[in-house]
Amino acid sequence: MSVITERRGRIQIITLSREAKRNALDVSITAGLDAALNELEDDPELWCGILTGGTKFFSAGADLAAGPGEPTPRGGIVGIINRTRTKPLIAAVEGFALGGGMELVLCCDVVVASTAARFGLPEPKRGLMPDFGGAFRVARMLPPNVARELLLTGDDLGAERAERLGFVNLLTEPGGALAGALAMAERICANAPLAVREALALVNHEVAGDEEPIWQRSHAAHARLIASEDVREGITAFFERRTPRWRGR
Repeated sequence: MSVITERRGRIQIITLSREAKRNALDVSITAGLDAALNELEDDPELWCGILTGGTKFFSAGADLAAGPGEPTPRGGIVGIINRTRTKPLIAAVEGFALGGGMELVLCCDVVVASTAARFGLPEPKRGLMPDFGGAFRVARMLPPNVARELLLTGDDLGAERAERLGFVNLLTEPGGALAGALAMAERICANAPLAVREALALVNHEVAGDEEPIWQRSHAAHARLIASEDVREGITAFFERRTPRWRGR
């Protein structure tokens, strides 16, 4: 299974489990995430979720060979990107969360990361842009100049700097992200669940607002890039393990 779920009382742990492919997002992960998040939303006995990639890494992003499959009815892209949630979701990050992996983290409400974690949007290195919402959501979670730095250079952001900038809520020692996330989830679950959900809905609406117009611009920009020579060169270079030769067209 590419996604494993486990219950700890009122907490649901959702683990990406495609280790051989560094948890690259494909149709199996889309289906697994969608099912797990539907269960979290629909089961009244579950009050909080944790999303993790395991002890080695979070996710390397979209599977460039297979793709993530079709959007799901309730979750949209990868079963989560366009989802309307009412219950808190915590990201527990070990190792890298890159591209689509970073965009999964941006879907969460709280981030717990080990000091060895790294976040990034390396799509420009392949001739692409972050098309799972990262191109605009990152500027809500990080200062605009830092967001531009990630988007323009494709370089990673270390966990300690991310914590200083307010993106990471809690830092742990390597291997401790899930335990830290569970402790955070227990603190959340100690509160009245309806009050938590009402407050979460209000703050997330204030942060995100109506995303439909910017999604339209994002899809249009992605379509222009997909038609370019550079994106074909970037993806070819990735699989051939060489430096791309950009043409700017």
